[in-house]
Amino acid sequence: MCPGPIAPLRAVSSLRQTGRMDRNLALVTGAARGIGLATTRLMLDRGWTVAMIDRDGPALDAAADGLRDARAFLCDVSDPDQVAAMIDDVRTAFGRIDAVVNNAGVALFGPIEETGFDTWREVMATNLDGPFLVTQAALPALKESRGSVVNIASISGLRASTLRVAYGTSKAAVIQLTKQQAAEFGEFGIRANCICPGPVRTKLAMAVHTQEIVDAYHDAIPLNRYGSEKEIASCIAFLCSDEASYVTGQVLAADGGFEATGVGLPALRG
Repeated sequence: MCPGPIAPLRAVSSLRQTGRMDRNLALVTGAARGIGLATTRLMLDRGWTVAMIDRDGPALDAAADGLRDARAFLCDVSDPDQVAAMIDDVRTAFGRIDAVVNNAGVALFGPIEETGFDTWREVMATNLDGPFLVTQAALPALKESRGSVVNIASISGLRASTLRVAYGTSKAAVIQLTKQQAAEFGEFGIRANCICPGPVRTKLAMAVHTQEIVDAYHDAIPLNRYGSEKEIASCIAFLCSDEASYVTGQVLAADGGFEATGVGLPALRG
């Protein structure tokens, strides 16, 4: 079962007393770092409350520390039982779910011939099963709020490159999952959209990208730079908002024009 909320920053009773239970609630997976944490902070800045979901307890606790109107919930989104319990806990704490941001993901790269089935399943379990399970479990709450789903795929789901057989395939499947959700959820007033980030300057990316790769990306991207976590978070926040009230089933490549160029990068080949 899901361990439930950890290190709650404000008691549920306090949320109710200050009227926060009436504010829109965004559930963000993979919220302990990177795009998920940037999205959490931006949504808070825009007046939302946020349920921060991650399976890395210490990192999640540290990320949530000091964030007013956010609350951390420890959960592995690839586990159906944990997801069901987590959604129950979030609805108990906040009384509603207005947006689900399926951001949690793992990136394991390698040649096809060296990719074991255990690696394949690990990537699929988090990157594809996770968005399916979380959205399905949150659906009753989303029907009540006529809310929004934003799935985070990747530029690797739009264009193939070497070493990404599991990762790229999982993200391409997330794009199709989004379209299926949009087609079925529309009658309930629920929107579903997908964002495909291109190269983003995260700590993880900068740790594994050689200078040759960095230079190659800068040359291939029309805007000549990596994106920032906050730029991706801004796209997510827009799709969650009423400003995107007639937008559903769409795939947005937030990539500086990288996908549009259609040129591969020799530096990224193994």
